[in-house]
Amino acid sequence: MASTADISQAKALLYHWLEQQMPTEKLGWLKNKLEQIADTDSDRLLFTTFSSIPRYTTKADLQLTEADLQTANTIRSGWRPKNWSLDQAGRTLLLLSLPADNGSQYRARVEKLFATADVSEQIALYQSLPLFPHPELFISRAAEGLRTSMTAVFNAVALNNPFPADYFETPAWNQMILKSVFVDSPLHLIQQLDQRANAELARMLSDYAHERWAAKRQVTPELWRLIGPFINDQFLADLKHALNSPDKSQQLAAAIACVQSPEPSAQTLLSHHPQLKTEIAANQLDWDQFSQRYLATAS
Repeated sequence: MASTADISQAKALLYHWLEQQMPTEKLGWLKNKLEQIADTDSDRLLFTTFSSIPRYTTKADLQLTEADLQTANTIRSGWRPKNWSLDQAGRTLLLLSLPADNGSQYRARVEKLFATADVSEQIALYQSLPLFPHPELFISRAAEGLRTSMTAVFNAVALNNPFPADYFETPAWNQMILKSVFVDSPLHLIQQLDQRANAELARMLSDYAHERWAAKRQVTPELWRLIGPFINDQFLADLKHALNSPDKSQQLAAAIACVQSPEPSAQTLLSHHPQLKTEIAANQLDWDQFSQRYLATAS
């Protein structure tokens, strides 16, 4: 599976999906605009077409099968447009139709769209990042998307998007995870979450948990997924706190972290909660199963 997109295949797949849901005359309008965009450097045409796309595609959900999603993943590893809309697919197709031989010129034109985009346009732009030609030129742009105060735009970068895991350095990655926790974005929808776990991130999350507890507030149970692999005395005390919580999801998450830890101290701690250990074994609970059963957000 490709970690960079096959642009021609991505365009063909997006067009195929739109063809299945759009009326012929409106699809004809889009096809005509795509051909014009590919043959011109007119920013005016780009801006007006990008803005107009929802009037022709509508904002209805893109209807995809599991086979469609598997095909998308072969074209670009991690590309999972499960919750995309028709206008987002149309805008992505438009972006991929821009002349791209000159990377700096391509980046400059896309940046002009970012500079004037409304919220829905920003979401489409950030969702498209992993498909872009010259993706390495958009790392700073992706990081800029994480600084937004609009959660929907932040989620377009952070969730179901392979770009951060592929291109962010560790400090930017850690800040993204910490903000995800802060704004209650579901961590299990962040790609390569476990592969990019690190000790510094675990320390940051533990400090955050202590701040929340001091304010008599809870933390997401998904926190223990990223703290568990780096057990030390402080983190062990944190897990003990979660295991003794009245919240069953906190208990189970902390218990899973203990089960998956190679540290004897984690197993000793879990031995004081045999009912949780038994429940995890009986229900074959791992992090994926926990997310599906105990967290409400759809993937």
